Amino acid sequence: MRNGERRCVKLDERALLLTVGRIIGEDRIRDDCAVIPWKGEYLVATTDMLHRSTDFPVQMTSWQMGWHSAAVSLSDIAAMAAEPLFLLRSVGLDDPDLLGGIITGASYCCRENGCELVGGDLDAHSECTVVSSAVGTVPPERLVRRRGAQPGDLVVVTGVPGRAAAGLAGYREYERYLLEPSPRIREGVYLGTIGATSMMDMSDGLALSLYDLLAAGGHGFRIDSSAMPGLKGVSGEEYPLFTLHGGGDYELVATLPPDREKDLLAGMTVIGTVIDEEVVLADGKELEKKGYEHHWTG
Repeated sequence: MRNGERRCVKLDERALLLTVGRIIGEDRIRDDCAVIPWKGEYLVATTDMLHRSTDFPVQMTSWQMGWHSAAVSLSDIAAMAAEPLFLLRSVGLDDPDLLGGIITGASYCCRENGCELVGGDLDAHSECTVVSSAVGTVPPERLVRRRGAQPGDLVVVTGVPGRAAAGLAGYREYERYLLEPSPRIREGVYLGTIGATSMMDMSDGLALSLYDLLAAGGHGFRIDSSAMPGLKGVSGEEYPLFTLHGGGDYELVATLPPDREKDLLAGMTVIGTVIDEEVVLADGKELEKKGYEHHWTG
């Protein structure tokens, strides 16, 4: 490489996360939240940064920006089978008129999910940027991490994967799932109660989430696409694109011992099994590792 030339390397969020792991410890980057022992229980803590250009669709109101950004962090709490305590909110504003809606939407989302918006920070910014930090609590016997799945366990999803992606693609009947996602707090707590062996949220799509669970736990998955909850009104090439690879759903994917299938709630669907091989299969073929990712070129 000549002096002055810059080598272009495409990096994604997961590759850069390895740098963080080398500094603070790999165990601290493997889950949706940091896990902190606290008075005989665990605190779980998460933070998320969202930008107007990449995370908030153009039709989203400031109220929906507030709700959505809170739901993103509360979904991480749900993925640990925890209950949220409070949320902090920092907002970098390019337009001060957005602030009232952002704070009101976040406050409503917190109240709907049993926690409180307690403070944060404000700043001027060239692009509206929202940072949400949430803290929850979970007893040790209920904590669910990304690792822990065993061969033979069932793979379970909540809700209907693909609705947010369909909404983004213009299917108006699914737009509310894109703009106002519901963090699955109740479902996450319940799955922890009945013995879920691993869990995470599907914010980046089902396929990438399964690969993340594989990386954390060392076991692969066999998925039956015909068992997926039906995404009505969508067909053809868009159907697998939305249901398997579409991001923004904030549903949960979990693994569960087979003898607990009878305990699943309505809205929870078994879509496959855990296998010993380190591969993710859909209908017998290797599932493409594709979904929503941040990328950098440097």
